[in-house]
Amino acid sequence: MTHPTRPSAAPQNDPAPTATPENGGGPPAPGRHEPVPAPAAPRDDTPGGPFGGAAVPAQGGPSSDTVVYSGKAPSGGGAATKGKPGAGGGGKGAAPRRKERDPFFDNAKFLAILLVVVGHSIAGLMEVPLAKGLYIFIYMFHMPLFIVITGYFSRHWSASPGKARKLITNVGVPYVVFETAYSTYDWLVGRNELEISLLKPYYLTWFLCALFMWRLSTPVWQQIRWPLAVALGFSLMSYMSEMGGTFNIHRVIGLLPFYVLGLMLRPEHFEIIKRPLSRVFGVVVLAGGLGCAYLVMNRMSRDWIYWKDPHSELGVDNVTGTLMRLGMMVCATALVFAFLSVVPRRRTWFTKLGAYTLYTYLLHGFYTRLLKFLGWWDLPWMNTTPGVLAIIAIALVVGTVLCTKPVVRCMSWALEPKMTWAFTRFRHLGAGPSAKSKAKKPRPPQASGPSTTADSSAKHAEPVVR
Repeated sequence: MTHPTRPSAAPQNDPAPTATPENGGGPPAPGRHEPVPAPAAPRDDTPGGPFGGAAVPAQGGPSSDTVVYSGKAPSGGGAATKGKPGAGGGGKGAAPRRKERDPFFDNAKFLAILLVVVGHSIAGLMEVPLAKGLYIFIYMFHMPLFIVITGYFSRHWSASPGKARKLITNVGVPYVVFETAYSTYDWLVGRNELEISLLKPYYLTWFLCALFMWRLSTPVWQQIRWPLAVALGFSLMSYMSEMGGTFNIHRVIGLLPFYVLGLMLRPEHFEIIKRPLSRVFGVVVLAGGLGCAYLVMNRMSRDWIYWKDPHSELGVDNVTGTLMRLGMMVCATALVFAFLSVVPRRRTWFTKLGAYTLYTYLLHGFYTRLLKFLGWWDLPWMNTTPGVLAIIAIALVVGTVLCTKPVVRCMSWALEPKMTWAFTRFRHLGAGPSAKSKAKKPRPPQASGPSTTADSSAKHAEPVVR
């Protein structure tokens, strides 16, 4: 007896799983889940933070903001290590590691902040040639260095709700807190009149005020054709007229080209200065800069290196002043990249401290102001070469301690406040669907024919990004 042929089920042409970091392949396709790094420890260089963040580049590429996953992924996206799904090159169920930091930039920021502390500590010892020459050398490039790094890590800044909130909490709020704190400290310890003015930054708080404005202007510089030339023109022209001391506007505009230069840099540019030959040139340039500082220390007014006075207050005409400013910017840029070329590339004992340089920057001023208020700079033994060396050693210790975790835990309320209560829940203003409704996607239609498994359609359906 012949049995009738049983109709076969339609073949299920399920698409092959997309190669993603979870299964050892490349980046996920648009619209699919990307691995989310574990939350990093609080630091001063989150996307809205003042000094930018640094991630370890993935193997084979120069990018400094790439998420690195655990283990060594075999070329071509191999399978996971046997018995350890999160330790190999991926595989199903592999868990991504947290976003790591590039030690190069953390090392650079830590060494740079030590220069800042040393410079402020020897500011009152200008009768000693050692202190005076070193002071001019440091002030030639230490703030341009920070500004270039800050601009580099502001390349992806936008006025999105999350980054705008970070700008407020990590820059705006610390500015208000420390402007008030330093003015009060000046009144209590310095015995001066109490004057709290958010329009006139006190001492080192000008950098937060400038950073707030620079970050807001980032989208503008990313749209125009010749951003560095335009910023340089604004900078040079700003010193031709009196603009007052409101917001320290001469520094804000005068140092703007360094921020725009940082915006224009790319990871491959830093690969150039990491070459061995670049390090040799860097040592030569730094040595030459230090020698030049000692040559001009008695011939040039120190007001030039503060970047805050117009030509009229410096006693020069606009042509001479413009040429001087342009020459100083060239020298500062050369010293910045020379310094970066000698920074260690590998992880060191101070690498982790480089993540908290904003704490040192804003807190060390209480120590340096104390040197002035108590008259320690006027002590005879301090105005000697051994005294200068001693104050430099103390400054290095203070700068290091202020980057440590205990200080960060005690002061994070002021530098990285959690202020979710201060922001509205509505992230998008105006008409149109909300972000939540936009994120929802319609369920894909079921394939015709019987399903071989109960979760076949769910397995390959497009995930909803929430």
